[in-house]
Amino acid sequence: MRTSLARGALLGLGLWAGMAPAAEEAGAVRAQADLAKGYCERVRGTSRAEAALELAPEVFASVGAVNAGDAMGGSDDTPLGSPKLRVTAGLGYDFVGLYRGRTLRSRAEAECRRYQALAALQSAVEHGTRLGEAAALDARARALATSLPRAEELVAQLRDDLRDGGATLEELNAVQVRLDHLRSLARDTAQAREQLALEPTPPEGQTLGALLSAFEAADDQVEVLSGGLRTAAAWRLSVRGGYDEVFDVQQDTPLFGQLTLGYNLGHLWQGRANAQAREGRRQETRDAVDGAPRRVRQLLGELRITERSEQQRLGEVSALVSDLQGQLREVEQLQTRQVRRFRDYLLLELARLQAEQAYLGAHLETLRSLLGGTGS
Repeated sequence: MRTSLARGALLGLGLWAGMAPAAEEAGAVRAQADLAKGYCERVRGTSRAEAALELAPEVFASVGAVNAGDAMGGSDDTPLGSPKLRVTAGLGYDFVGLYRGRTLRSRAEAECRRYQALAALQSAVEHGTRLGEAAALDARARALATSLPRAEELVAQLRDDLRDGGATLEELNAVQVRLDHLRSLARDTAQAREQLALEPTPPEGQTLGALLSAFEAADDQVEVLSGGLRTAAAWRLSVRGGYDEVFDVQQDTPLFGQLTLGYNLGHLWQGRANAQAREGRRQETRDAVDGAPRRVRQLLGELRITERSEQQRLGEVSALVSDLQGQLREVEQLQTRQVRRFRDYLLLELARLQAEQAYLGAHLETLRSLLGGTGS
């Protein structure tokens, strides 16, 4: 009965440890997605507001006085005629605004892509060398959830044997110490999973190199489109037309139309300046001391060191697991009390090594998916 209760408690703890971090991780994913969504909605809304003025026509009206009509009696006092009331109203449109409006929207999309990549990179940097540890901790938790109930049963059986005189106190203490190590490892694993669940979710499904390239490409596109907007400011191709009447003056058709082409000579010097700005932005993004790209490149190097170290350790642990499994197959064929105690020790040590093996295997798999084939 005691063994069943212990197993049930351990299984319940394992289920809680698996479900609680998963729920919190889902919340972290939603929080990060909402953060990117809010930024993207802001820049898109701003660009639409600015583009609306560029894409829409202008309505204008004016009222004033002009000198019009014949000079009075040929006098030199009013050579251009007497002042007359003039009313003008109509529509105007600058066709260069089509380009500016569309470019503003394209720049907003580039800024959104840039922010999404930057948020993922910053999350990776915050995790540092612990990047990819969530899957590894999950694997270790599953391994321990499988081995701990059996370990509890072994210790409970050994207590019964101690009461019946079939085991010594030293044997019980040795097994209990190993069980305590497994319990401590399970607690540390659950705590680490809960702490990771409180942090921003690291990138998934993309290598860090791909995220870095996506960020740099989007950042460069933002500068290219900004340069295009600066260049477009040098041009003007507009058409204006509407109603234009001067009162008390004979007019057959009180309408007017006008096509205007304007060019600012400053455009002749813009090309080199825009190229300088683009190259400067690339260098700033790449070499900024506190910039995410530089820190990500450093993180890539650290993760490769971790990958090599854990690959070596996984080989060592796998060899030990195979060796212990072979020893277990041999001792299980014997039925003496001393052999059974040795088997118990082997089972508990094997449980610890299998938990470490599961952690290393899952962590290496995640690291490889994050590192991909990128260079440092």
